[in-house]
Amino acid sequence: MKKLVLIIFASLQVASFSQVVDSPEITKEEIYQHIKYLASDELEGRFTGTEQCRIAAEYIAKEFEKAGLQPAFNGSYIQEFPFISDIKLGDNFCELINEEKISLKVNNDFTPLPFSDNLTVEGKLIFAGFGISSKENNYDDYENIDVKDKIVIVFRNHPDINTPHSPLEQFAGLRYKATVARDKGAAGIIFVNTSDKKDDDQLFKLVYDGAAKVKGISVIQIKRDVLQKLLSKIKLDAEELEKQITENKKPISFELNTTAKIKTEVIEVESISWNVGGLLKANDEKLSDEYLAIGAHFDHLGWGKQNSLYQGEPAIHNGADDNASGTTGVLELSEKFAFEKNNLKRSIFFFAFSGEELGLLGSNYLVNHFPVPTEKVVSMINMDMIGRLKDSSLIVYGTGTSSNWKNTLNDKNSFGFKLTFNDEGFGPSDHSSFYGKKIPVLFFFTGTHSDYHKPSDDYDKINSDGQEKILKYIHSVATEIINSENKPDYLAVERKDSGRMTASRVWVGTIPDFAGDVDGYKLGGVTEGSPAALAGLKAGDIITKFGDKKISNIYDFTYAIGNYKPGDKVKVLIKRADQELEVELELKAR
Repeated sequence: MKKLVLIIFASLQVASFSQVVDSPEITKEEIYQHIKYLASDELEGRFTGTEQCRIAAEYIAKEFEKAGLQPAFNGSYIQEFPFISDIKLGDNFCELINEEKISLKVNNDFTPLPFSDNLTVEGKLIFAGFGISSKENNYDDYENIDVKDKIVIVFRNHPDINTPHSPLEQFAGLRYKATVARDKGAAGIIFVNTSDKKDDDQLFKLVYDGAAKVKGISVIQIKRDVLQKLLSKIKLDAEELEKQITENKKPISFELNTTAKIKTEVIEVESISWNVGGLLKANDEKLSDEYLAIGAHFDHLGWGKQNSLYQGEPAIHNGADDNASGTTGVLELSEKFAFEKNNLKRSIFFFAFSGEELGLLGSNYLVNHFPVPTEKVVSMINMDMIGRLKDSSLIVYGTGTSSNWKNTLNDKNSFGFKLTFNDEGFGPSDHSSFYGKKIPVLFFFTGTHSDYHKPSDDYDKINSDGQEKILKYIHSVATEIINSENKPDYLAVERKDSGRMTASRVWVGTIPDFAGDVDGYKLGGVTEGSPAALAGLKAGDIITKFGDKKISNIYDFTYAIGNYKPGDKVKVLIKRADQELEVELELKAR
């Protein structure tokens, strides 16, 4: 019943709104009204896969229909796509057996970690200090111990925690430690808080971190008093043991006279979200089968459950600039171009994506399930945060992805914009998904601000006059692309990997496909001229092994490359469709 009420409410909103917005021109009044609705409290921040996200998708679809666009997806404006939205506790148990059997209670004595594989394992318990193996730092908790088919129990953090910028810091990540233990042959790993947590010995919350599991190992955390109970059997003290390791920076690892039997089950909850697409088909006999794609994401952070920069009680993150502004840009341009339909040579797809805030999920799915072969898409224009124009400063990314972009952008700048160009085709928004398909891109952006990813990103702070000028500028640039006799050429722009999680010095040149829910690291693309490209890797490949390291996800991959230096050659195992291939990469410096 609640769903039905919401649908009726949304329909009334659309019907009411249609009386206000009906001009084919790009106007600040329409921009203001679109953003005011999309960023309203009624849509609760449009979090991917929520009812409010679906209502926003229906609103956009109605606007496409009203403008006269054809449905882009086999008669529908809506394209569904699956994604992992949450995780929940399954059947978990942990038994420790020595002179007695200790059955631990889940959420009381122990908890599985969110990235644990679903396994039942049994083996001898090995205390392995901090679970770090770093020969370059002369510290190896695994030296002289055999953990194959056993279960290691380790402290969190690292033994040099009081030294700022310690080189051991990069080895302290829980995923990393789990990967190391698995690669050493362990069947399971048990984490224990260090003594600085003894007064607040909390278990981890089971919260989905947006990444795939660490395959092949059970991962749990136990309370410190459980560890102490085991150590007391051999007259050891957990705090003293930790103190000895940290003071001497020397590992202390040994087998406990205990067997552990662990079952971990973390259930991934799959949900559905939506892209919206409309097609404006041109009539030109020669060029109408070529397409320009114009897009923006319409999802935001909802109540700020993930990726919020806000410190406070849960609140609606309205996302007026991010990205009701860009979504409005798609609506206004679709309306404008629909009015000029008879003057267009190339056809235009208009898209609104969801899942951007969770990792380009919607646009990744779209380019892999595109309405026409993506080779027919001549360019993509993306708009993300274009509502805060200040001092006429406008940033354009992707300006190196086609040879004439800068000339076109300068020639069409009759609006007095102070343009900043960035050549790279990959970046933190949906144009990356298209560039991964070797499509030239342009990405328009007015910059970040103090309201970014906070509830205060509201409609009353939008510069509607400024956005009107931006959209008229984009319209003139897009018109040039649509009607030019020659389609924009594609240029590869070299890029260094960014956002790394370890202090790796090497460059591989892979672009992740965040929508790829696979056992391995799936590529959305590779950077031209990079080691990955030179070795023949390409979008869609799944890296399953890097050197001697099994790769289950992007974290495994990032940790694996941290073991190499520029100039090293490494064997890489990949899956390509039904084939398994081995290639050799020669790593470069960042």
